[in-house]
Amino acid sequence: MDDKADKAYWVALNLIPGIGQILSHRLLEHFGDPKRIFAVSAKELSRIEGIGAKLAQEIVSFRWEETVANELKQLEKRDINILTIKDENYPQLLRAIPTPPLLLYVLGDIRERDEVALAIVGSRSPTPYGKWAVDGLARALAEVGFTIVSGMARGIDSIAHRAALAVGGRTIAVLGCGLGIIYPPENQTLMQKIPHSGAVVSEFPLFTKPEKLNFPIRNRLISGLSLGVMVIEAAANSGSLITASHALEQSREVFAVPGNIQSPKSKGTNGLIKKGAKLVEGIEDVLEELPITVKERLKGTKPLSDEETTEGLDPEEKLIFSLITTEGEDIDYLVNQSQLPASRIASTLIMLELKGLIRQAMGKVFRRKE
Repeated sequence: MDDKADKAYWVALNLIPGIGQILSHRLLEHFGDPKRIFAVSAKELSRIEGIGAKLAQEIVSFRWEETVANELKQLEKRDINILTIKDENYPQLLRAIPTPPLLLYVLGDIRERDEVALAIVGSRSPTPYGKWAVDGLARALAEVGFTIVSGMARGIDSIAHRAALAVGGRTIAVLGCGLGIIYPPENQTLMQKIPHSGAVVSEFPLFTKPEKLNFPIRNRLISGLSLGVMVIEAAANSGSLITASHALEQSREVFAVPGNIQSPKSKGTNGLIKKGAKLVEGIEDVLEELPITVKERLKGTKPLSDEETTEGLDPEEKLIFSLITTEGEDIDYLVNQSQLPASRIASTLIMLELKGLIRQAMGKVFRRKE
């Protein structure tokens, strides 16, 4: 977004006490843009499901101007950008999850190539085996073109980020605090390096502390930015299993590296494999589970023919894909041409986005990827 005034309203919406992502989405869906939310009466706000008279009055009474002005000043000083869900370059994979964040704080940049991403998460105190496994797998994945996504936590996360950077790859760190706080503090240098070959992102306001409650919330972003989640060394109650659970809810792949059956740090990962997660011994095991259109975007692969591009699509996916051009089509056109219900088309479009075949542009226009 270029308009500083518009940014202010998005930041203000993100700062309202007691308003989470679900209510924010409802407000935005009803009023169209954040500016209108702050212009209407408490009575109008209270009509929105879940708001009520008390919360509506708090929104109307919220004096955000000075706080937001300070936030924007600090963002500019730190070279942190804001991406909103209405921006064309908002990550397409993230846009497809249930209740995506309306606003992202971004230090660095997120590129179209980062849609070929894999999350790697695991123990904060890995064994030598875990360190060896994550370093080798993250390097190999980054070398063929995957962006490595993780949470910049101690242990597996930090090793995954550093391994990607070591081979000249890209990496995205998703924080459970604001970007104005370095957590854990020993990762200050890592946080400075990542923006040169990726991004550090957060949905939390700039100086939000790393509260325990924030981390399960941020875990849905780690999986949401990725085609799949790989878990390396996780205990039975590990937070990494929350990320794997989010991945399943978001229709993403779940991978697990098997561990020592006598080690408590492997109970979670081995349990995932028992429940159907893909066992990973090398990057070939990851590639086997991904659509051919994703593999085509990796290094060392040749362009696909039209027949290969649609291989593996169901009949409705093939029909909708055939109607979409590189110029872009909206849902009304697709409904008219396909004679399918809008709800079916919407779910099909999400699957085509996840398979890397199309992307959503401004105004809910869908285009083929060139």
